[in-house]
Amino acid sequence: MEEKVLQGYLYDFYGELLNEHQRRIYEDYVFQDLSLGEIANEEGISRQGVHDLIKRCNRSLQGYEEKLHLLQKFMEVKDSVQKINDLSESATKENYAEIMDEIRKVSNDILEEL
Repeated sequence: MEEKVLQGYLYDFYGELLNEHQRRIYEDYVFQDLSLGEIANEEGISRQGVHDLIKRCNRSLQGYEEKLHLLQKFMEVKDSVQKINDLSESATKENYAEIMDEIRKVSNDILEEL
């Protein structure tokens, strides 16, 4: 997964655990795609300070994921739902029962995970 996409997902799941200052700078960097220098000028801190803060935020967010695995579980469910979608699109009269059995299996796996 691309780094910025991963940062966005981690922020979506755990961003509220950062303080307001960290969230603002992290959002500027990840979502607004501002450079370290632009953020530093806006916040009145050094470019190195912005770099260090973003690095700390990344470590914190990754640490939460290592402990809670919410993003991993989300991605697994997302893949399972995509599989159900693909199976439903491939259903024909001839393979309907087989496809439905597979859909039931995948959906039961999702329910067990939740």
